[in-house]
Amino acid sequence: MREGDIAVDLRRNAIKCDDNSCRWGKNSTGMVNVPYTLSTNYTSSDQTIILTAMQEFATLTCVRFIPRTSESNYLQITPISGCWSYIGKQDTSQIVSLVRDCMVLGSVQHELNHALGFFHEQSRSDRDNYVDILYNNIQPGTEANFKKFDTDNQGVEYDYGSVMHYPRTAFSIDGSSPTIVPKPNASLPIGQRYGLSNLDVSKINKLYNCGLCRTLLSGSSGSLTSSNYPNKYPSASSCLWLIRAPSNQVLLEFSAFDVQASPDCTSDYLRIYDGPTTSSPLLVTKACGSGQLPPMISTKNTMLLEFVSDNTTEATGFKASYSTVTCGSVLTNPTGTFSTPSYPSDYPPFMDCTWIITAPPGFLVSVNMTDFYLESQKTCKYDYVLAFDGPKATSPLMGTFCGNAAVPILTSTGNSLLLQFHSDDSIQTRGFLAKYTFVTRK
Repeated sequence: MREGDIAVDLRRNAIKCDDNSCRWGKNSTGMVNVPYTLSTNYTSSDQTIILTAMQEFATLTCVRFIPRTSESNYLQITPISGCWSYIGKQDTSQIVSLVRDCMVLGSVQHELNHALGFFHEQSRSDRDNYVDILYNNIQPGTEANFKKFDTDNQGVEYDYGSVMHYPRTAFSIDGSSPTIVPKPNASLPIGQRYGLSNLDVSKINKLYNCGLCRTLLSGSSGSLTSSNYPNKYPSASSCLWLIRAPSNQVLLEFSAFDVQASPDCTSDYLRIYDGPTTSSPLLVTKACGSGQLPPMISTKNTMLLEFVSDNTTEATGFKASYSTVTCGSVLTNPTGTFSTPSYPSDYPPFMDCTWIITAPPGFLVSVNMTDFYLESQKTCKYDYVLAFDGPKATSPLMGTFCGNAAVPILTSTGNSLLLQFHSDDSIQTRGFLAKYTFVTRK
């Protein structure tokens, strides 16, 4: 082993690969198929984590991990001992060891990225421009894990947030002293295992000449636009944006939307999925034309946007931002109910929930709080419900509510209404139960 998790094949150079022999080849469709076998020793939960990690490669790159049939070069994914892999494609079957401690999305992707041909980020040839290695803090005898190599950096900037980066205290002499310090800002976080970073994705697509329009957004908030926005987007394009928040649910809001209109949106369109893949449930089947799209809320921490344009007319496209909420949903059925988390038991502390109720054009939204009991305070500054006459928190405020006084029936002036619930760190009560219905505009 080198650097803790890299198996070294002494039969050939594991660093340079000028003839592409250590890279997996493309097929006739431009995809890079990497065959694999999966040990029967893995539980169904283990298999789900591994397959989810693989699926993210398929969503964001041209790499496809496929079950092996008869291929001679393939990955044997098995729980041998620890987490480790060879670098790049070998000339036969090759082991990727993933034991129970490796069953984290980013740890699985870390080892798979080794198998695709990637070293640790802090092993880059230019790493001294970005980090200092504190050798006095490294366990004696493990200094070789911090060697630099003559790497192909593909013109991509150094990535402190790469899934391939060591953590700050890797091989630390006492488990707490730093061995790697970013510069010039020593407080930058490094060594995450949440999953691939956007620069990880860029490196894979460059190494394998994928030629894809793919973006990963992995922060708790951010923004995205169609290509060239606010100028016209290119024709004959297909782009994906995967929002993978660290936790909670994704709230997506559009500030601009202008996509070529066509019957049933058959020409240019935007699709939005409630999950990380194009097989996830749809939040928006197809959207085109101009005007505002309503906000969207995912059920988990991922949301996928797919934008497709044809060979004809282009428009300016779209601009959107996202943030996270601890709970909530988009409600579009004619009637329904919703409540604070755990109702009728006490709601948890530190909650920020959003419900967006959207009716068809020509209808209004009516909300009736059939039970309401929040922490009471004169100005409702601790726990409260905010109601907005529209789909956004910038819409007109209809009221702020707390305590146990009856809340009047809330009726929108348009076809949407938004409610936000907030709780602080103390005094939790049972919260509220609300019923909503769509009513015909008079």
